[in-house]
Amino acid sequence: MTELKLVIKRYVPEKIWISLIKIYNFTHLRELYDLYLIGKAKKKHQKALQVVKKKEKIKVAFFLIHESVWKYNVLYDLMLKHPRFEPIVFVCPAVNFGMENMLFEMNKTYDAFKKKGYNIIKTYDNEKGEYLDIKKTFSLDIIFFTNPYEGLQDYRYYIKQFSDTLTCYVPYAIMTVNYDFIYNLKFHNLVWKIFSETPIHNEIALQKQKNKGRNNVLTGYPGFDQLLINTKPNNAVWKNTSSRLKKIIWAPHHAIAEWNKVANFLEYYDFFLELADKYSDKIQIAFKPHHLLRIKLEQEYWGKEKTDIYYNKWMNLKNGQCENGEYIDLFLTSDALIHDCGSFMAEYLVTGKPTLFMVRNESVMEHWNVFGEKAVNAHYQSRNKKQLVDFIENVVLNENDCMKEERNSFVHNNLIPKNKLTASENILDYLEGQIF
Repeated sequence: MTELKLVIKRYVPEKIWISLIKIYNFTHLRELYDLYLIGKAKKKHQKALQVVKKKEKIKVAFFLIHESVWKYNVLYDLMLKHPRFEPIVFVCPAVNFGMENMLFEMNKTYDAFKKKGYNIIKTYDNEKGEYLDIKKTFSLDIIFFTNPYEGLQDYRYYIKQFSDTLTCYVPYAIMTVNYDFIYNLKFHNLVWKIFSETPIHNEIALQKQKNKGRNNVLTGYPGFDQLLINTKPNNAVWKNTSSRLKKIIWAPHHAIAEWNKVANFLEYYDFFLELADKYSDKIQIAFKPHHLLRIKLEQEYWGKEKTDIYYNKWMNLKNGQCENGEYIDLFLTSDALIHDCGSFMAEYLVTGKPTLFMVRNESVMEHWNVFGEKAVNAHYQSRNKKQLVDFIENVVLNENDCMKEERNSFVHNNLIPKNKLTASENILDYLEGQIF
């Protein structure tokens, strides 16, 4: 259907095409068609499950776009050791910021995972200019997605192309906001199984999804697994491994102008460099921006030259560094996190370390879901530079961490699976129960 629309669009004048789209939307044909697909999804999945049950080996694909949102480490390793699962990772094109960014993200992700020994394949051949036809080349039984947004990844690797396959999803982050699109996209209603993070998120799905959340399975969040089981993190991820310096992560978000304008970056980018200089004998800072921040700075705010200069400053600082990949070791060996990123809201709390949420404006605090309210209340909060400095001096340097008990209580009551298994083990157990 997508390919047909692209062909039609190529030959139909733009004004006529736009008029057709308006008619399609106005008559609610799109909504009716989506409901039809959602209604058909359950029967298609039941049929696919019966086919998979007859197989001796189960081919499992992980569709990865950005390295930094990979939450399947432990599940992938469990499947590698399993006698009947055959996992493979496909790096899919991120197409929302142009070809240059697509190739950069794809190559960076591929190289990082290849270096770690993953069975990984690119879905785009830059030399030939060709996309891999996964459906023809591979007979996949289960697909795990890492992102639900249509238009972010190339349409060839979106869920609509795989309606006859058992599809699964683990959210790329624990969702803390109350926006409907976080829970009720077409994707959420078409996917075979969503593995829910907490009972709260399971309840939200029941309320918001068109299919009443019937495809949600409560397992816990796989993004926590490595944080919980990694007993020997690598301290060498820091430029200076001296215990004399407190290790702080600064993780700014990219949403500067959209949604609830949560990102403080443009107000604080120089101030954090000043802090690194002022406390150069006491702290080191890892600049860990959202992966979309750089491309937005280049294309919408600063241009490439100014952006490169800024990022290079962090890479060249004696007590600073720039991080844009996997972050498990970074989290576990740090002393504190400062951020305005909902994606890290719960994840860092699992480490037991203090964390500060930077509130750009009070409207930010109006958009949390029930879980987000609990999570942000387990944070220290700042609304100005003085409060930020107070956190660094009192909580991090002087170790006056008065919220430690409150954080730990939140983690144990809300984040840790009650059956004493990791979330990845719960997911594997569920799949075994369904298939074998």
